[in-house]
Amino acid sequence: MHDDRSITEQRLRRVLEERVKPAVHTHPVPLTVERWEAPAEPVPVAEALAAAYTPCAPGEAWGPAWGTTWFKVTGAVPADWTGRTVEAVLDLGFDRMMPGFQCEGLVHRPDGSEVKGLNPYNDWVRVADRAAGGEPVEWYVEAASNPVLVQHAPTSEGDRLTSSDQPLYRLGRMALTVFETEVWELVQDLEVLHELMTQLDGSDARRYEILRAVDAALDEVDLADVPGTAAAARARLTAVLAAPARASAHRISAVGHAHIDSAWLWPLRETVRKVSRTASNVLALMDEHPEFVFAMSQAQQLDWIKTHRPALFERVKKKVADGQFVPVGGMWVESDTNMVGGEAMARQFLYGKKFFLDEFGIETRNVWLPDSFGYTAALPQIVKLSGSRWFLTQKISWSQVNAFPHHTFWWEGIDGSRVFTHFPPVDTYNGDLGGAQLAHAARNYREKGRGTRSLAPFGWGDGGGGPTREHLARARRQRDLEGSPRVEVERPDAFFEKARAEYEDAPVWAGELYLELHRGTYTSQAKTKQGNRHSESLLREAELWAATAAVRVPGFAYPYADLERLWKTVLLHQFHDILPGSSIAWVHREARETYARVREELRAVTLAAQTALAGRGEEELVFNCAPHTRRGIPAGGADRPRDSGQPVTVEERHGGGHVLANGRLLLEIDGRGLLVSAYDLEQGREALAPGAAANLLQIHPDFPNMWDAWDVDSFYRNKVTDLVELDALEVTEQGPEAATVTATRSFGTSTVTQSLTLRSGAKTVDMVTDVDWQETEKFLKAAFPLDVKAERTASETQFGHVYRATHTNTSWEAAKFEICAHRWIHAEEPGWGVALLNESTYGHDVTRDIRPDGGQTTTVRLSLLRAPRYPDPQTDQGRHTLRFALAPGATLGDAVREGHALSLPERVVTGAGPVAPLVAVDEDAVVVEAVKLAEDRSGDVVVRLYESRGGRATATLTPGFPVAAAVESDLLERPLDGSAVGPVTRAGKIALTLRPFQILTLRLRRR
Repeated sequence: MHDDRSITEQRLRRVLEERVKPAVHTHPVPLTVERWEAPAEPVPVAEALAAAYTPCAPGEAWGPAWGTTWFKVTGAVPADWTGRTVEAVLDLGFDRMMPGFQCEGLVHRPDGSEVKGLNPYNDWVRVADRAAGGEPVEWYVEAASNPVLVQHAPTSEGDRLTSSDQPLYRLGRMALTVFETEVWELVQDLEVLHELMTQLDGSDARRYEILRAVDAALDEVDLADVPGTAAAARARLTAVLAAPARASAHRISAVGHAHIDSAWLWPLRETVRKVSRTASNVLALMDEHPEFVFAMSQAQQLDWIKTHRPALFERVKKKVADGQFVPVGGMWVESDTNMVGGEAMARQFLYGKKFFLDEFGIETRNVWLPDSFGYTAALPQIVKLSGSRWFLTQKISWSQVNAFPHHTFWWEGIDGSRVFTHFPPVDTYNGDLGGAQLAHAARNYREKGRGTRSLAPFGWGDGGGGPTREHLARARRQRDLEGSPRVEVERPDAFFEKARAEYEDAPVWAGELYLELHRGTYTSQAKTKQGNRHSESLLREAELWAATAAVRVPGFAYPYADLERLWKTVLLHQFHDILPGSSIAWVHREARETYARVREELRAVTLAAQTALAGRGEEELVFNCAPHTRRGIPAGGADRPRDSGQPVTVEERHGGGHVLANGRLLLEIDGRGLLVSAYDLEQGREALAPGAAANLLQIHPDFPNMWDAWDVDSFYRNKVTDLVELDALEVTEQGPEAATVTATRSFGTSTVTQSLTLRSGAKTVDMVTDVDWQETEKFLKAAFPLDVKAERTASETQFGHVYRATHTNTSWEAAKFEICAHRWIHAEEPGWGVALLNESTYGHDVTRDIRPDGGQTTTVRLSLLRAPRYPDPQTDQGRHTLRFALAPGATLGDAVREGHALSLPERVVTGAGPVAPLVAVDEDAVVVEAVKLAEDRSGDVVVRLYESRGGRATATLTPGFPVAAAVESDLLERPLDGSAVGPVTRAGKIALTLRPFQILTLRLRRR
């Protein structure tokens, strides 16, 4: 039997590929083709329609990298095709192995309206269901010659400034054809049965039943007349396709989808076109298939359609109203969730959900993040506060070491919030609903015996065109088919409602969803990451001071529109291939330029507000945007600078180097320019391990097994070079307020200057590293070996922190050899700890060792720079300024305070006198994250706070303006029935009671 089965399968494959599929489109009649080359960047449709076209023919080369060629296609349906189904086949030169990563096209009518997209598996356009004969055909195809960049090799094609001008594609068949419906249906029958047959066990009688039916069908096919014999062949398959599924068959909710990276191996401007092409395709498919449901995430992408294709957007709105086109996700983009700041994560949901509400009247309930590179433990609370109920991802299936134990579960965040979560066991977000994928989903599903269903997103992504009619044909045939899971095309919320109803007591997973892959994304493209962190901080400043001025200064106008636009720009760049540094050179070049513009605009907004608040005068005022008092200046206020403490002293160190002291810390920098002692004078404790040096730059080889910009593999640690050679060491600043020691080094073809500063009154050591980085495939770290026995470290995340073990007892801990932290990592033993703070670095690693003296060294390292060559061969090359600080003797509260202080520098403005805070909180554990005016432009003041230390907290909030009412709100600034907020007292104060890590949004209505 084995030989018979193998022979039938070989026969089926050959007959399908060489005879049946080619017979779907018959009687080809060439179309007349003309072309027009657009300039470097895409042009409006009207301009292209009016252009002068020149003759062109199939086989002709077209398209330099990132170019746009418009093809004018004309012809007429032959008169003798009356009653036939007619389609045009428009092949731009597709390679059918790479949908979404090559040339693409969008077909327009002469009036400029969109017909549908052209893609490798979707290269047809329907002309007539029943032709009258003689119908004219005239279309204009906007064809994008995007280069193929998925080869994982260094390439200069990733930026139009460096790409080749040689043609990349040759035009394929451009013809009118007869669409043979019965042949197409036969193809679908045979493909479904073939895949099902190959997935069935060899002992299953169903397999042989299908085998015999397929053999009989192939016997009916006349290879010289496939259209004439297709119906007879299909008749032989009727019985096996009608056999119902077993009662216990797994149930799959199939959701049409097209995962489109908002930038990756193409620039943002190309994604604008990809989403229009895909939307055109799915809208056309909906017209033909009313059962088809398509889910689209990322409000930004729908906003692009609205902006650039308003007529297309109106069609989208109609299908949303009809229930076929389903907005999902609730976020502005499918962002990274590891590095995005807390307030920015809140704004992802605020602006995403607001867009869906404003444009479609829809409250999205699910969070759709299939492809982000791990998920912060802060997310469940943020999801709940956004008004969402479900969470979906697929990416954790990519983990290299540990298989995640659940597909349906409750995910618990750092505050105790839980969200119902599903990982599709199909293990792809680009499903094709083929038998192999469906069988994998059923076998792989880990909730057997408790749950019965899973979700499967299907459709070609990234510009591949989305779902196809072939996908829907597979869904119909496998709706109730013996040997297959039951497939039903339905909306995501329908799946989640059913899944929760049958599995309310699903298991709980507490903590982050750490992806055991792509750890290099915490470090790659340092300037993109720095731009993000700086922008988040600048937005905080701009909103705080603008809100304060709008309340306090008559005539000052809060810049609602500008702030929303700037927020959306920053949120877009938090997409999970931009902020993580895994996009082509073009994307990151533009990101750097964009962040520079954002910086200048936000500084102007801030300065205008501060100037209005300061008034006219000659006093030097220091504005403190940080959430804690510093140097006597209140959080959110401005005042004259105060004396900060004892003066800083500098002495020569015995054996070379320098000793710095300020009455709180005593630092020793040795003759190599390395920090060898950081002594806490107040608590009599050394922070650094005996004989070790801190602020030690270390360099590793960095050549991961596959995903260059994405990954660091654990073997990078096998070889390390300490950068201890010194070019120069000098005291570059010396005075009572501050002293700085600067070391200059050279290594490879790079240079670095390390400056270490101690300030009067400070309990932190400030370090600035200026690097001219010219290395390739290297990894630069800064090491801090601490004399602390820490079983775990705390890393700041959104609205709190997560603990991670320093040991590697299990494979789960060992896999976390590179971790993400926001502004700080804190290591402590009972009674004493140290914080390592940073201004714009996310990647870290923590190791521990036992010394000969029996003590334990906990080494915390910052991951500063990488130099992968794909997809951007110049990743991180050039000059960087990186700031970080060490805080000996720091508590968790100190880490929170100093982390904010480092990221939110003081601003000095000349004015008349002090500026009182708009809101004040009397408990340091309760951190004010944002102060702004309400989105509805009512003038209400919105304050977002959180408990920062992981314990319960009570606090009093004192507004600096008359308040009529204080209402607890969700992230969209809508009222909640919360119990954390007391009434406004006669004195205008508000009592707050917060759970550990609770996020609290207050809406203060002014009197």
